[in-house]
Amino acid sequence: MKRSFLLLCAVLLVLGCALPCAAYRLACMALAQSAAPSAAEAASAASEESSEQEAPSPADTADPVCFMDQSTGQAVTLPLREYLIGAVAAEMPVSWPDEALKAQAVAAHSYALYRRDHSTGENGVWFTADPARRQGCLTDAVLHSYWGTAYAANYARLSALVDTVQTQVLYYGDAPAGTSYFAMSNGRTEASENVWGTALPYLVPVDSSTDTAADNYEYTLNLSAAQLQQLLAERLGIAADLSQQAQWFGTPVLTSSGYVDSLPVCGQTVQGTALRKALGLRSACFTVVCQSGTFSFTTRGYGHGVGMSQWGAKALAEQGADYRTILAHYYPGTELRVE
Repeated sequence: MKRSFLLLCAVLLVLGCALPCAAYRLACMALAQSAAPSAAEAASAASEESSEQEAPSPADTADPVCFMDQSTGQAVTLPLREYLIGAVAAEMPVSWPDEALKAQAVAAHSYALYRRDHSTGENGVWFTADPARRQGCLTDAVLHSYWGTAYAANYARLSALVDTVQTQVLYYGDAPAGTSYFAMSNGRTEASENVWGTALPYLVPVDSSTDTAADNYEYTLNLSAAQLQQLLAERLGIAADLSQQAQWFGTPVLTSSGYVDSLPVCGQTVQGTALRKALGLRSACFTVVCQSGTFSFTTRGYGHGVGMSQWGAKALAEQGADYRTILAHYYPGTELRVE
């Protein structure tokens, strides 16, 4: 009897020690299972985390812009955003109104895409530019040199403006429009066919009379008879007789916008745009006067005159127009779309 009692006590003692340990292990297992997610839970969490990551901006995924550097003869490829910043910096002072700068960014973007679609150049280039001469687009290296200590502030200003419009493109029908631009008109823009021989329905004459108040709207280039004779011979193949200077130029034929369409030069009919290029005139809106062996060419406006006048865009912005209004004025019939 005594032996049975002692055996029972021993059994109870072992159970009393073992049960707490087992309970402890079960509790740990339960806690571990509740803390570790299942495979489905882990996949769900990963999916949620992925969906919360920032999606790439449209500018990051847009095709880069490729142009030929006229100074180096090399193809240059830039991300769209960088190109637009460089294009606006090349075309307008950074101090100009926000809406004018945004209009310029959209016009540069649209024109680049138009040239891409109509490019026949080698190496996949869309058009030509000359960053070193600050024409068409400025690369970041040129911007550093051009702006100097103002680089950070100017870049921040332009990049912020570009970011608001970098996905917007002007279309005519189903394709990007050839949104050409220039410095200033003679007071009215020119039709594309009068400059390039091709009529585009959105590049038609429109009022830009505020250009007449622009800086250097009127400019006079003076050439001696000998200088002019040499230029006519070298660039147009025209032989000018120094003894007949008063008869070198006849009465010009003007376009509806007041630019020289053609004029007689030493008995030959020359297009106004051809004479402008040959003599380096600022505009095809010009008059010529010969006096005492000097020919004075007085031009009004600056550039080919087709599309958006940049000084006109500035004036409209200063009058309260936004970039959409400016673009609609200079490119009638186009539609602003998001790429």
